[in-house]
Amino acid sequence: MRIAALYDVHGNLPALEAVLAEVEAEGVDELVVGGDVLWGPMQVECVARLRAAGARFVSGNCERDVLQRASETASWCSERLDDETRSFVETWPRAIEHELEGLGRIVFCHATPRDDEQILTVLTPDDDLRAALAGGDADVVVSGHTHVRLDRTVPGAPRLVNPGSVGLPYQGMAGAFWALVDGDVEPRRTEYDVEAALALLGTAGFPAFDDVFPEALRGEVSAESASAHFERRRGA
Repeated sequence: MRIAALYDVHGNLPALEAVLAEVEAEGVDELVVGGDVLWGPMQVECVARLRAAGARFVSGNCERDVLQRASETASWCSERLDDETRSFVETWPRAIEHELEGLGRIVFCHATPRDDEQILTVLTPDDDLRAALAGGDADVVVSGHTHVRLDRTVPGAPRLVNPGSVGLPYQGMAGAFWALVDGDVEPRRTEYDVEAALALLGTAGFPAFDDVFPEALRGEVSAESASAHFERRRGA
């Protein structure tokens, strides 16, 4: 079974369209979207495009924040959801599981199977990672949330893979980041016209646009600086 894993789209429709063109060319059996499609300039359009592609969705912390109007920016996003999209987002589960040859039991979730906001990075101590992933029987956990690619194997814990972010990457280079799951988890990067995307996305009026999107989309946020930032947020 071939699965495309897309995480952290954040309303970046041009990036999503570029990735879906590659996904469709791969002829995958399933498209899994691991949360945080919402909270971004063209979030409703992204949900619609993914639904049209037959995607299965996992809920992320930003879905909850938008539905609950947890901040000014989340309220802006919430106000732009039509009733049908809102009702659909409310049905998204916390995780999707598969049994796959070569990988065993794989769990797709937003951050960890237990917590959609838990932070795990390349800098997280082994003991903290083990504790965060304890209590389940997964062989592989595929998660997002930090927007930074990660592939860690720690004794006593499932393998943890983060494909990176489609729509708001912190990778030190431009592109849309995702993964193809087919006997292993293969990282993928899709190029697209970032400047044209910024011009389009900037017309939506998303309140945090200038503070968040240009720097990330142009590849000006390194994986190292982002990981260090998230570790500080984690309280390390």
